Amino acid sequence: MHRDKVVGLALMAIGVAGILIYGWLVFLSPWQFLILQLTAFIAVAAVLGILAWVGYALATTPPPKPIEEIEREVQKALEEIERQMKEESSQQASQ
Repeated sequence: MHRDKVVGLALMAIGVAGILIYGWLVFLSPWQFLILQLTAFIAVAAVLGILAWVGYALATTPPPKPIEEIEREVQKALEEIERQMKEESSQQASQ
């Protein structure tokens, strides 16, 4: 059997087993309330953690260059390339 199929079947089995175990814990176990509290806390903590990470990334990432500055850099680079091409063509013409 192909490795991807084995991994897929294993993930599917783990998912189904997880659903069954979680269902038992929430509906039939003596720890129902604790499991619901943990689940809610983990879900909220994950969302707020992602929010904090996005905020950190926004706060610590330098702002992009203004488009005018990028255009000036591109224009300078194009002028330099044109100058080099003219030099090369004048050198080849003199040879």
